[in-house]
Amino acid sequence: MLAQVTAIFFVLPFLAAATAVPRTDGDTMPASQCNTGPIQCCDSAQAATSPAVTTLAAALGVVVQGVTGLVGLTCSPIDIIGVGGNSCTAQPVCCTGNNFQGLIVLGCTPVNLNL
Repeated sequence: MLAQVTAIFFVLPFLAAATAVPRTDGDTMPASQCNTGPIQCCDSAQAATSPAVTTLAAALGVVVQGVTGLVGLTCSPIDIIGVGGNSCTAQPVCCTGNNFQGLIVLGCTPVNLNL
């Protein structure tokens, strides 16, 4: 446990410098089509092979080899049913994979909250 906390403490500064996947309407799906769980609001969503993902995954002992879709980093669930206060200023994603306490979420696809 101490090793994971220590690793996270040293890895999170690298995540702050990570570049978010740009949101374009052509690369997103309507939020209403996400039926795998709550939509996540992530600080960034990146390829499983990106340095930020591989570093954090290794520190947490998460295997990302063969992951399809993007990997969300530092995520929290959002509720799209109630409109008030449910905004995501980072990257909203719909994820089909495992969620490791929101630090890393696997199998994500960007969503458009306005559709």
